[in-house]
Amino acid sequence: MDGNVRERLQAAYDANAEARDRRDDPKWKRNVREVSLNALRRGGLNRLLEIGAGTGHDGVFFQQHGLAVVCVDLSPEMVRLCREKGLEAHVMDVMELRFPADSFDAAYSFNSLLHLPKAELPVALREVRRVLRPGGLLFLGLYGGHDHEGVWGEDTYEPKRFFSFHTDEDLFRTVEKAFDVVSFERIDVAAEDPHFHFQSLILRSGGRPAGPRAPRGGS
Repeated sequence: MDGNVRERLQAAYDANAEARDRRDDPKWKRNVREVSLNALRRGGLNRLLEIGAGTGHDGVFFQQHGLAVVCVDLSPEMVRLCREKGLEAHVMDVMELRFPADSFDAAYSFNSLLHLPKAELPVALREVRRVLRPGGLLFLGLYGGHDHEGVWGEDTYEPKRFFSFHTDEDLFRTVEKAFDVVSFERIDVAAEDPHFHFQSLILRSGGRPAGPRAPRGGS
């Protein structure tokens, strides 16, 4: 990631950390979290890496349900808030995860990898796969549905943030080069933001592909 892009993201999220901590999640986000938890339980998976953990709301949810959670985020202020909630948290870039190979059963990334330039997403996915044990799961969520790369002119944060939005087809082609696609669902979030739908994926590290082989609609 370009150093200037990284610095702008840190500054934007540091400045908005407290406000984000006070926000309530809409029902569809809570549902995505529940689906992820249920998949972890079915697989008997316990050690979870949350990438782009933000203020730690999701990390606390998973920890309260018995998982061993490790959080990473670019923003020192976000990491501070995670630690205040009793989470293990580190300032870290997904492009260089400072963990040994096979450290985690699963990883969870909710609207964080959309800040990567498109050319870097495959590299980040390989880095996530490296720290997952064989057969581990990645829960990946992104706003998307159309093609965009660059600073988002309508962003309300200052400095304005860099975003990459992918069509469903392009995202599918990218992730399947690094992971087996277990599921790929489109979730309608028009009431929250008419520009996008939410791309909700469950991916598996290694093994044979399972589940649907193309994106499908959701509610």
